[in-house]
Amino acid sequence: MGNSNDRRQPRLEDVAALAKVSHQTVSRVINNHPNVSMATRSRVEAAIAELGYRRNTAARSLVTRRTQTIGVLASELGQYGPANTLLGVQQAAREAGYFVSIAAIKGAGAKAISDAVRHLTDQGADGMIVIVPHDGTLQVLEGLNLDLPVIVVGGAGEGRLSGAMVDQKLGARLAVAHLISLGHQRIGHVSGPLDWVDGKARVDGWREELEEAGLPDDLLIEGDWSAGSGYRIGQQLAEQRSATAVFVSNDQMALGLLRAFGEKGIRVPEDVSLVGFDDQPESAYFMPPLTTVRQDFEELGKRCMDLIRAQIEDEAGSGALVVKPELVVRASTAPRPRLS
Repeated sequence: MGNSNDRRQPRLEDVAALAKVSHQTVSRVINNHPNVSMATRSRVEAAIAELGYRRNTAARSLVTRRTQTIGVLASELGQYGPANTLLGVQQAAREAGYFVSIAAIKGAGAKAISDAVRHLTDQGADGMIVIVPHDGTLQVLEGLNLDLPVIVVGGAGEGRLSGAMVDQKLGARLAVAHLISLGHQRIGHVSGPLDWVDGKARVDGWREELEEAGLPDDLLIEGDWSAGSGYRIGQQLAEQRSATAVFVSNDQMALGLLRAFGEKGIRVPEDVSLVGFDDQPESAYFMPPLTTVRQDFEELGKRCMDLIRAQIEDEAGSGALVVKPELVVRASTAPRPRLS
């Protein structure tokens, strides 16, 4: 009959003994601290694999009073931006050794937000990342007086509310500057819903770039992010024929415009240049392939985790981290057509 001790789970001290390092070094490797040499890290990881060591999260929580859980409050997950921001956060959290608990809500009402926050805090989340891209979200959160670190994607608050964002205004300015460089002087904008933080920021960027160039900014039409709204707006713009270029606030609406323009005999980019936003995977396969603004959601997720880990582990101050977008030029933009 075997000794019951032979069947016990390997402990951190066993890993340290096999790897011939201190248990503090094993802990640093497990928690991805940078000040460990590659050789030592490889030796510890080999020992972990050989022993089948698994971190006892429950025991660790009793010692540290942390659950290694990040709560994510999210809405509008049917849209490309929020959905991919969430994926970026989940990936970064896994790599950092954190669990993710998600509370998804419809809309952005104060009660829905406060109920979801209570759900996450009741689960003992160490911190919270908020992906609710509507105006007013920040005010609701600030009114809750939360006693844990909170990262708001798309905005920055005070105290324990911090922000991480893609620079939406810069992305819009890159798109418009590209069109101006091609000689376009009548550049319209199909915006997203104006109660969305990103939608408003892209309008601001479009307007600022036009104003600096001394060009009119009177051709603004609000959409709802869908290809259907882009199609309807495209029909309207095709009748007006008032712009030689259009900056569209997301790729889905740009797809709708392409369909409407094609039906009306308007060629892209020969007659009208078109720029989208997001760089969805399908955008390179539109006809023509779409010039657009790329958002690095993987990097945004990493920045969110870097910021919230710093606050959880080191009590770092609040602040905002900004990820820069990138203009991707394809075949949907061309020099302004010559007037006949």
